[in-house]
Amino acid sequence: MPVYNKLVRDLIPDIIAASGKSMETRILSNEEYVIEVKKKMKEELAEYHATQNDEDAIEELADLLELISAAAKTHGVTLEEVEEKREMKARDRGGFNEKIYLVSVEDD
Repeated sequence: MPVYNKLVRDLIPDIIAASGKSMETRILSNEEYVIEVKKKMKEELAEYHATQNDEDAIEELADLLELISAAAKTHGVTLEEVEEKREMKARDRGGFNEKIYLVSVEDD
């Protein structure tokens, strides 16, 4: 039996059970959950980084967005509140739309 030891989406156990396979799962503590969400974000970010086309990239971005939503909840906010923070930072410091790459800054 393969061992996965990783956070999975809520319906994965149902999908596995429907295929006739047996599995072992457990519910994480809040502290474990935060750690595992962070690990899963790294995994999905690596998968996004490895994509070769727009379709695959969008698939991985959707996974990352789901994890951002989950992480936001662990910090007591909604995805909408995270979006408000993103908008505020974009107003104050700009976004990343201009593709500006900082090469150097002269020291005083």
